[in-house]
Amino acid sequence: MSVPARRILGIDWGTSNRRAYLVDADGACIDSRADDQGMLAARPDFGPSLASLLAAMGIGPEVPVLASGMIGSAQGWQETPYLDAAVPLEDLPRRLVPVRDDASGRSCLLVPGYRGQDGAGCVDVLRGEEMQLLGALALGRRDGWFVLPGTHSKWVRLEDGVIRHISTFMTGELFATLGKQGTLAPLMEKGEDDDGAFAAGVDAALCRAPLTHALFSVRARVVTGALPAAQTRSFVSGLLIGAELVAALDLIGARRSEVASIAAPTLHGYYATAAGRLGIGLTALEPDAVYRAALGVFIERMDPP
Repeated sequence: MSVPARRILGIDWGTSNRRAYLVDADGACIDSRADDQGMLAARPDFGPSLASLLAAMGIGPEVPVLASGMIGSAQGWQETPYLDAAVPLEDLPRRLVPVRDDASGRSCLLVPGYRGQDGAGCVDVLRGEEMQLLGALALGRRDGWFVLPGTHSKWVRLEDGVIRHISTFMTGELFATLGKQGTLAPLMEKGEDDDGAFAAGVDAALCRAPLTHALFSVRARVVTGALPAAQTRSFVSGLLIGAELVAALDLIGARRSEVASIAAPTLHGYYATAAGRLGIGLTALEPDAVYRAALGVFIERMDPP
């Protein structure tokens, strides 16, 4: 009698979006889905929301579900405590937290995030990015710096698969907020992508002026005619990403060649362009690929069917 192949459904369940990957024992992706049923949209009906996703994908109760991201936050389905950064990423399969109120009868497990603290006492956290880092580790990247751009951009240093540093920058959130309200919003709302303006914004960040001052200077540039209003959005984007990278220079020091970017192609492109102007080389790692690689680590640790 043939033995059914092991499979696992991994769900990257973020604040606004949800991506699900059905992976087999060889790490191959059998099926995947993406929707807008992130934590905010699904709350408080997480169980029914998951059941709807499983029904749409035709997944039965024999397939375990592994969910990571904001679904495990205090605002999510069930809060999972952060792991100390000293816990190796490869220990994650032994640190999963079962969902207590899931009435489906299936195995539904939450992946915990990480908490780190630097020498100055500054505390920082990861929730969701640990899966991408585990996937990068599974693909052979045990050491070096990683940048994971997004709403909250993360800079992480690994040493032999252990997180040694975490720094978060609210770059994406700040850009979105500035574009919706405040002094710069009317200037940013109609702007189009402009590579030259983006580069100029990055160069402005190299001056290392306080960010609040640098942002007001954008308006000053427009009202004095030094910057066309249509270029404001791209200039601000370059300024914010540039400011993040300037701060990252102080973190990574001489290890610039070791930086790997885990980001969608468009976002990686922005960071790579800005990083190049600062002398930082970024190597692209595709987010879906590293996530699936992380699922492969979990499926290897599953008990045989």
